[in-house]
Amino acid sequence: MWHTQGSGKSLSMTFYAGRIIGEPEMKNPTLVVLTDRNDLDDQLFGQFARCSQLLRQAPQQSDSRGQLQKLLSVASGGVVFTTIQKFFPAKDETVYPKLSDRRNIVVMADEAHRSQYDMIDGFARHMRDALPNATFIGFTGTPIELGDKNTQAVFGNYIDIYDIQQAVKDNATVPIYYESRLVKLELEERQLPKIDEEFGQVTEGEEESKREQLKTKWAALEAVVGTERRLKLIAEDLVAHWDKRQEAMAGKAMIVCMSRRICVDLYNALVALRPEWHSEDDDSGALKIIMTGLASDPLDWQPHIRSKQRRKEMAKDFKNPEHQFQIVIVRDMWLTGFDAPCLTTMYVDKPMQGHGLMQAIARVNRVFRDKPGGLVVDYLGIADQLKKAMHTYTQSGGRGETAIDTAEAVAAMLEKYEVCCDMLHGFDWSVWKTDSVADRLALLGPAQEYLLAADPADGKERWCRTVYDLSRAYALCPTHAEAERIREDVAFFQAVRSAFLKRESGERDPAELDHAIRQLVSRAVSAGDEVIDVFSAAGLERPDISILSDEFLAEVRDMPQRNLAVELLRKLLKGEIKTRRRKNVVQSRSFAEMLKKAINSYHNRAITTQEVLDELIRLAKHMRDAEGRGEQLGLNDDESAFYDALAANESAVDVMGDAQLAVIAQELVEKVKANASIDWQLKETVRAKMRVMVRRILKKYGYPPDLQESATRTVLEQAEVLCGEWVG
Repeated sequence: MWHTQGSGKSLSMTFYAGRIIGEPEMKNPTLVVLTDRNDLDDQLFGQFARCSQLLRQAPQQSDSRGQLQKLLSVASGGVVFTTIQKFFPAKDETVYPKLSDRRNIVVMADEAHRSQYDMIDGFARHMRDALPNATFIGFTGTPIELGDKNTQAVFGNYIDIYDIQQAVKDNATVPIYYESRLVKLELEERQLPKIDEEFGQVTEGEEESKREQLKTKWAALEAVVGTERRLKLIAEDLVAHWDKRQEAMAGKAMIVCMSRRICVDLYNALVALRPEWHSEDDDSGALKIIMTGLASDPLDWQPHIRSKQRRKEMAKDFKNPEHQFQIVIVRDMWLTGFDAPCLTTMYVDKPMQGHGLMQAIARVNRVFRDKPGGLVVDYLGIADQLKKAMHTYTQSGGRGETAIDTAEAVAAMLEKYEVCCDMLHGFDWSVWKTDSVADRLALLGPAQEYLLAADPADGKERWCRTVYDLSRAYALCPTHAEAERIREDVAFFQAVRSAFLKRESGERDPAELDHAIRQLVSRAVSAGDEVIDVFSAAGLERPDISILSDEFLAEVRDMPQRNLAVELLRKLLKGEIKTRRRKNVVQSRSFAEMLKKAINSYHNRAITTQEVLDELIRLAKHMRDAEGRGEQLGLNDDESAFYDALAANESAVDVMGDAQLAVIAQELVEKVKANASIDWQLKETVRAKMRVMVRRILKKYGYPPDLQESATRTVLEQAEVLCGEWVG
C-alpha cells in the first residue's frame, strides 16, 4: 500500500486490520503490526488502541523479545505490536526459533521501505523464520526501487497507490513549497560534490553520545556546517524570516540540524537574539531542543536532555497550536511518525537524501485550518537531493511534486494581486501607506463602496475569494522581494476583506480589523546578501583548547607568519596521529582523513589561513576528547582500541549499545592477547584460528551477523598493530 505521508496512512492500516479480522475465511487471524522504531510503535499502537471496537479486541504491545514470543505462540486471534529488532536470535541461537506454522497470520509492516531487505541473516530473515507461513503487507509513503533494495520485490505489486498528487487534490495534505536561503559553507562550491553521499544515509541512524561520528567524514562536514560564524548568520536570518512567516500565517517551526552540538550552538545563537524565547521550565518558552543524551554529555547539553516521558509531554505541547512552545530544534527525532498539523515551516541545515528526506519534509504537509501549504527553507543545499528523491518517486509510479519551488507561489500571488488591482482600477488607496490610522480606517468604506458599485451582484464575494487566495499564496513566500514590494497593498486588500466579513457577521471579534491592518504592515529585517556572502562576515572566534598546552597554542595562533603556523600545527597533529597509529587503527585513520580534508581545503583556497588554523585546533580538540572516552567506558587503551574497531559501524552501536560493545572489547583483548605469538600475523593457519576465535566471541554476544565479517577484519588489523607490544 503506497500511502503518502500525512494523509491518513495509520487510519488506512487500522481500517484494513478491522476488515481482515472480520473476514470469515481468515478464521480469527493474528495480526502483527511491525515498525522499526519505538516512537513509531507507540504512536501506531495509540491509534489502534483508540479503535479497539473496530478490531473486536484490545491490541497488545510487546516490550521484550520473550513477551513477543509468548504473544505469538497462540492458536488464533490477537493484534500484536512489535519492533522488527525483537526478531533477533538469542546469544545461544543461530536461527530465530519458529513461533507458528499457522497461515492466518498477517504481518503489517509500517514504513515498509526500511529494514525489510536483508533476507540472508538480518531482521527480515529472522522474522520469516519465526513465521514461515505468514502473509506480509507493507505500508509506506516512500517505496524504494534500487538495485539492492526494492519494496515491491519484498511485498509484491502495489495494491493501491495514494500519491502526493491525489492527497493534495483530496485536501488530505497541503502542498510543500521549497525556498533556498543558502548559507555558504567555508568550502568552495566545487568542493561540495566531493562530500560522500553517505552523509544522508548516516543521518538516518540514531546518534549516540560517544560514537565514532566525531572521527568520520561526517564530522569533517559537521565542523564547517557548525562554525560559530555560520550559525550566527543562520540565527539572524531565521529570526527575521520567522517573524515574516508569523505575520503572514500563524504556526510552528522545526529546525533540523546535523548534530547535537550544532543543535545546542544554534539554540544559544537564537536565544542571544531573542532572550524571551528561552525558559528553564519545559512548560514555558518558545524554543526547545528535542534530543537524546547521556549524563556523560557536555554540561551545557544537559538542560536539553530529557526523559522519554518528558519528551512525550513536550510533543503534546508542540502539537497544541495555542501553546507557547513554537519552535523546536531536532537532529533526527520527530522527523518520522510525528504528526503536528500546526507545523508550517521546516528549516533544514542537515544533509538528507532519498526517502529519509521525503519523510522529513512531509512533517509540514498536514492540513490545518487555513494553512495553504508547508514551507521547507533550505540553508545547506538539498535541492539536488530533492530532485533525486523526486526522480526515484516518479520512477516508481508516483504523481505530484515532492516540494514546489516558491517561484510558483510567487507567480500565483502576483496573479491574484493583479486581479485585485484590476478590481480597484481607478480607486486611489495611496493614503493607506501613511502613518495615520484614522486615515486608513476612513479608506475602507469608500473601497467597499467602489467594489460594490462596480459589480453589485458578485463584487463582494469575488473580492473576498480573490483576497483569500492572494493571502494564502502570500503566506508561502512572505520573504520574497516581490512579496515585500506589494506588502502594504496586500495589507489594505485584507483590511477591506475583513471589513466586508465583519459587516456580514455581527459575531466577529472586534479586534479582527485591527489585526488585519497590522498583520502585514510591521517592519521586518531582510537578511540580504549576508546569508549568501559568508566570506564577507567577521573572522571566526578563536578556540583556546588543544591537545597541546594553551600557552604554546596561543603562540602558534598569534604568529605573524600564518602559513608557517599552519605548517607547524599540521606537522604536530600528523605526528600525534602517527603515534596513535601504533595503538588505535580506527582512530588514527579517521583523524588522518579529517586532517587531510582540512589541509586540502586550505590548499584549494576554500578557506583562509586563519580559518584552517581554527579548523586544526578543532581537530586537536577532537583528538584530546577521544583520549578520555575509553576511561568513561571503563576501558584501558588496548580495550578502547578494540571498542573503536567494533563501533566503527554505527549499526552495531544502535543494536548493541556502548556498554555491551565495551564488554566484547574486554574479552577480545584477553583472548587475542592470550593467543598471540611472535609473527602470528604472518602465519595463515594461526590467522585463520584467530579469525574463528573472534567470530565466536562476536556471535556469543549477538553482534549483528551482517557486520561480523567487517568487524573481524578490523579487529585483526588492530591486533596486528598491538601484537609487537604484547609478545615483546
